[in-house]
Amino acid sequence: MPSDRKTELRVGRLTKAHGLKGALKLELFTDTPEQRFVPGAVFRLQVPADSAWHDKTLTLTELRWYNSHPVGFFDGVDDRTAAESLVKAILWVDQDADELPHEDDAWYDHQLVGLRVERDGVVVGTVARVDHLPAQDLLAVDTASGEVLVPFVSALVPKVDVEGGVVVVTPPQGLFEELADDTDDEPASDDVDRSVADGVDEPASDGESAPDDER
Repeated sequence: MPSDRKTELRVGRLTKAHGLKGALKLELFTDTPEQRFVPGAVFRLQVPADSAWHDKTLTLTELRWYNSHPVGFFDGVDDRTAAESLVKAILWVDQDADELPHEDDAWYDHQLVGLRVERDGVVVGTVARVDHLPAQDLLAVDTASGEVLVPFVSALVPKVDVEGGVVVVTPPQGLFEELADDTDDEPASDDVDRSVADGVDEPASDGESAPDDER
């Protein structure tokens, strides 16, 4: 019996106007564009509050491929000016909350929120949310000393056990300071650089989250 519980999934981002007739290049956050991006599909827009598109939806009329890049045509977006006003908009859809991703190593955000986070067998906090950034996803972890952001890549998050309710992390020294091996003050220069490489290493499909996007 279908579930009535719904969650929102991030499935794409509009990156650049294409041509003069309102088309937009897409960055896809799904492995099944043939299912998500069909004529008549409706997407909720994530745009700044001052955008003319705030609190509106877009209806896809056609998806085409140019040199392996997806390009979308949308109802009411008829010229380049309109298309440019939508650049950087993120597209969201509704999804049954109980439906699982098809990939073995991919999870929807709602599956991760609330899981306990362990390091070396010690619980250090719980997953509060997943932040989707252009470079990569971050797990926001609530700890006793505040929020910690962990890059959601397999090197730092080697295990996600939804059924067991746990995420295992192997962060660099200093990320969870309460678990430092000693209490001596360390020079700030000894901290491991946690900057992320340029480029999207996933992004987790369908608003899913996945280390090295995708898991």
